This record gives sequence, C-alpha cells and structure tokens, in this order.
Amino acid sequence: MTKFAHISDVHLGGWKQQPLQELNFQAFRKALDTCISRKVNFVLISGDLFDSAYPPIDILKETFAEFKKLKDSKIPCFLIAGSHDYSVSGKTFLDVLEKAGFCKNVTDFEERDGYFILNPTLHERIAIYGYPGKKSGLEIPELRRVKFNDAPGMFKIFMLHTTIDKARGNLPIDALETDNLPKADYYACGHLHVEFQYENFIYAGPTFPNNFQELEDMENGRFYIADTDNPKNPEKIELKLKEVVSLNIKTKNALTATSQIISELEKVNIEDKIVLLRISGILERGDNSDIKFSQIEEYTKTKKAYFLLKNTHDLKTKELEIQPDVKDPDNIEEEAIKVYSNENPSDFNAFIPQLIHILNIEKQEGETSESFTNRLMDESKKILKY
Repeated sequence: MTKFAHISDVHLGGWKQQPLQELNFQAFRKALDTCISRKVNFVLISGDLFDSAYPPIDILKETFAEFKKLKDSKIPCFLIAGSHDYSVSGKTFLDVLEKAGFCKNVTDFEERDGYFILNPTLHERIAIYGYPGKKSGLEIPELRRVKFNDAPGMFKIFMLHTTIDKARGNLPIDALETDNLPKADYYACGHLHVEFQYENFIYAGPTFPNNFQELEDMENGRFYIADTDNPKNPEKIELKLKEVVSLNIKTKNALTATSQIISELEKVNIEDKIVLLRISGILERGDNSDIKFSQIEEYTKTKKAYFLLKNTHDLKTKELEIQPDVKDPDNIEEEAIKVYSNENPSDFNAFIPQLIHILNIEKQEGETSESFTNRLMDESKKILKY
C-alpha cells in the first residue's frame, strides 16, 4: 500500500486582509505538517498553490520554508498549475520551486495527430499524469483531446484542474465529460472549491476558505489522504484553525442599524473567532454610510474577536417610486413634480420646474460644448440666486 496526500486550491496570497492571509498560510502549513506526521509517501497539489503566477516575495519565502521541511522529511511533492498560478508564457514561480528541488511539475505532454499525449512522471510503481488549469476554462477543449503515454501495470493518477460534468450541477459553464478521459485509478481534481467525489474523481476542496461565502459554508479548509489499495475511499483531514460566528442581520433603518448590530453581537461569544457579518434589507431611512462600521469593528476588538468581515451586498436603499395618475401624457413632468413635492416637502421644490426648463435648452449652432455648459450653469445660478 502506498499512501499519498491530495491537496488543492491553497491560494497563498489570496486574502487581502492580513489576519486572514495568515490563517490561509497556517492552514497550508498544518496540511504539510500532517503529511509529515502521517508519513505519507508523496504529496499531490492539483493547482492554485498560489493565488497568482507572480506571488509576493514574502509569500514565496514562507512557502519555500514549508517545502524545505517536506523535502527534509524525504516526501516528494508533485503538482500542476491551476487557473490562478498558470501563466500563458508557461513561466511561473512553480518553476522556481521545481528548480530548488522542492517539487516536480508533472505537466509533460506532446501534441501528436491532433491529440495531447501526456507523459507520466514515475514514482516507484505509480505513474502520475498532469495537465494544467487555465483562465476561463480554456483547458477543457484541450483535455477532450488528451491521451496517456501508457505505463502498463502501474497505478495511474491523473492530476487536473478543471470542472468535470458530474460536479458542475446547474452552473451555466462548460464542463469536461468524465467518460471520455483516459482511464486512471485516481483523479486528483482541483479548481472547484467544494468537497465532491464521483467514483474515483476527487475534489479535495480548498485548504482554507477563499471568500466570505466559503467561510460561511465551510468555516475551515481540508485535504485528503488516500492509498493505492482503496483509492475510492480517501480520508478527509479537516484543517480547523478558528471558529466562525455568522450573523445575518436584516434592517430597514440605517440610523439605528449600528446599535442593532452591536446588540446582536452582545448575544454571542466572539473571542478569538472570525466574525462574519452579513447585513441585508431595503433601507427606508438613511443609507449605508449611516451605519458606523468603525464603531462595530471597535466593539469586536474589545471582545477580542480574531477578525470581523462584513458583507453588505444585499443591503439596498429604497428607491423613490413616483406613480402619478397620468390623465394627460403631455403633463407627465408637472404631475411627477407635484407628487414628489407632496411626498418630500422642501423649499427647493419651487425651483424644480424652472431648472427642468433650463435643462431643455438646446445647444445653438456653432456653439462650443464649453460655452453651452457655461450658459446652462449661468442660467441655473440665476434661478438659485447663487
């Protein structure tokens, strides 16, 4: 029996918030430490080790240190590029890791007779094939033309970073037909940030959630340890670092939302936890800027929360709806102004008809745009007595 780890979608350097970037790296470190303590025979990383083809130098330095520990433990690592750390030029910092002797990029193919013939990387009695992920799913048409340069009698692993048809669900995207792929004993899949298995096609999921929604859904990352005797039943290894507290708060009043949110935070223990604050609703009073997020953040710090992450995507400001009873279409402007003025009393309303009249002024023949703009401004100032 040969035991191996399947890691994917690490996205080192992906989080812009430093505390979450640090957690992301800690999850990767914990995954490799587990591989060493469990004495796996080798490690697979099926794409997106880095969040970009050219990660920051501080991320590289820390990554090299972790790979050195793996190398010192005599555990080889095999990887492919993903859609994030792939480069059209073919040159990425994965090459630097390989040149340093820390890993082996198993992407090795030649085009022949309209097909991509993949050559295996051999390790003991195992043949490892790989094909990189690319931006916008561009690898899928190529993967449809993949064949193996066969390695008879060996346990075959195919590393790929793409979306397979069985895992696509209802997503309106192109997907690779699994039935047309060359036969392998284990498909080490990456790209989709989900735990998914179809027969021996395995998505390990990310080692750490990569966005707000993933933190809500998964809370922590994971990877798999599999063995050649039973490849369809890999062991999931959870990478638990911090607990996540999710609060979903609906509000209609931005002026009271701050106290409402803090009141909800008071009900839960947030010490040393990632706090996810999702705020939604249609604001009938105030707007987003009236919510004092700095005050909310300061409160979470006093309660020693690890980090606060907020999401206001579903928080909207109520739009004014004017639905006058139009009897004469020619007077639609007058009726709309009347309804608006009744619902929004203001001294300014008296100027509205005159300002609308000015905006109907047309540009004169031969008049420059600058002169026309200045003329409109001058007329407006006269009305407003500015």
